[in-house]
Amino acid sequence: MASTISGRPPGRPRAGLHDVVFAATLRTVHELGYARATVERIAAAAGVAKTTIYRRWPSKGELIVDCLLDAFGPVPLEGADRTELMSSAVRWIAAKIGEPGVGDAFAGVFSDAVSDPGLREVLATRLQDPYRRALQDALGEPESRVLFFIDVVVGALLHRMGMTGEPMVDADVAALTEMVLAHFATGPA
Repeated sequence: MASTISGRPPGRPRAGLHDVVFAATLRTVHELGYARATVERIAAAAGVAKTTIYRRWPSKGELIVDCLLDAFGPVPLEGADRTELMSSAVRWIAAKIGEPGVGDAFAGVFSDAVSDPGLREVLATRLQDPYRRALQDALGEPESRVLFFIDVVVGALLHRMGMTGEPMVDADVAALTEMVLAHFATGPA
């Protein structure tokens, strides 16, 4: 009897696993809320074992951070000048936070990080820092001003989501953008 040798390792193929898990994560958070979206429920929704998730992400918080990074992608820094660039950044993050499951996941992991220094470090280094650096480079602003810009914009958007359960409406995003630009558009202080 002839045997064949496969170049694939034993077990299920893993191509696209992250995509499947991230989609299941956002869907589960959207349907059940952040607190009820346990790793067990996310694994079931993704059709994978809980251990498959824990092998890649040691905690729900780290899974959520990577899921958010995937959902956000790179910040589109578009515009002919700093005002347009900052406006596009505000509109971009408002739209992302408004996507099903994304705002809930962001607010939930942010809330968990308040009492979890390890998760706070993961949020700062893996989620916030890449966007901060991109904005810092594009705007020529010092780190402290870019962090304040992020605090004001993301804080207002997450506060609205937390207080109403809905993303900020376009008219309010426009007003937020105007308020932020009044302070930041002139350049470094």
